Amino acid sequence: MAETDRQAEAAGLLQQLGLKEYEAKCFVALTRMEKATAKEISDITDVPWTRVYDAIRVLEAQGLVEIQHTNPRQYRAVSLEEAAQTLRRQYQSRVDELQDALETIEPAEISDEPVTHEVWSLSGTGGITSRTLQLLEDAENEVVFIASEESLATDETVEALADAAARGVDVLIGTVTESLREELAERVPDAEIFRSELEWLHADAESGVAIGRMLLVDQSTILLSSFEEESREEKAIFGRGFKNGLVIITRRLMATGLLATRDPEE
Repeated sequence: MAETDRQAEAAGLLQQLGLKEYEAKCFVALTRMEKATAKEISDITDVPWTRVYDAIRVLEAQGLVEIQHTNPRQYRAVSLEEAAQTLRRQYQSRVDELQDALETIEPAEISDEPVTHEVWSLSGTGGITSRTLQLLEDAENEVVFIASEESLATDETVEALADAAARGVDVLIGTVTESLREELAERVPDAEIFRSELEWLHADAESGVAIGRMLLVDQSTILLSSFEEESREEKAIFGRGFKNGLVIITRRLMATGLLATRDPEE
C-alpha cells in the first residue's frame, strides 16, 4: 500500500471515530513530524492554512494535540499510545450515551399479535459474528455450532463458546477439518467436539458458494451463513421462535458425525 493510501486510510478511520475531515488530516500530518507550524501542516495536506487553526483548536480540546506558544506557534501530536487511549475513551463514551438514549425511547405499539417465529437476513462477517456472539451469550441450555473453516472460528467466538460451556450450557462443536477439531478441543475443554461429516459445507465447483457457520441455540434459534469463495462475502439467515420439526431436522443434520457414537434419540 502506498504511503498516501495509508495516510488516507488513517484519516478515514479517524473520521469514523468522530473527527471531521480537516481535523483528521491535520492529526495524521502531525504524527509524521516532531512539531510543525500551521503553514507546514497546510503544505503537506490539502487543508487551507486558515482552516488549520480551527482544526487544531478542536484537536487540542480533545487532548490529541499540544501547542507551543512561540511565534509562530508550533503544534505536535500526543504520542500514538495516548491518542489511541483518548479516542477509545471518547468512542466508548459515545456508545454508552447512545445505548442510554435508545433505551429511554418508548417502543412503538404496532401490533399485539404474538410472534411465533421470525426469519431475518444478515450481511457481512462483522455483523454475523456480532450476532453469533450475542446468541452464545444468551444461550441457557444447549449450543450446537459448526464452522466450515478455521477463519470463522474467531478468538471471540471460541471464547464465547468456552464461556457458555463453563456456565453449564451443553456445547457441541462440529468441525470439518481435523486440525480445527484438535484446536477447539484444547481451547474449549468443557465442550463436546466432533468431526462433522457434512463435507458439502465446502463450496462446489458449480455454485462457488460454501456454507460458513451453523448455529443452533436452545433448540429454538438458528443462524446459518454462506459465502462466495471468490468474493468471500458472508451472508446469513437468522431465525428464532422455532418449536417444530425444522429444529429437530436441523439439529440432527448438524450433529451428523456425533450421532454415530450416540443414541439417535439423545
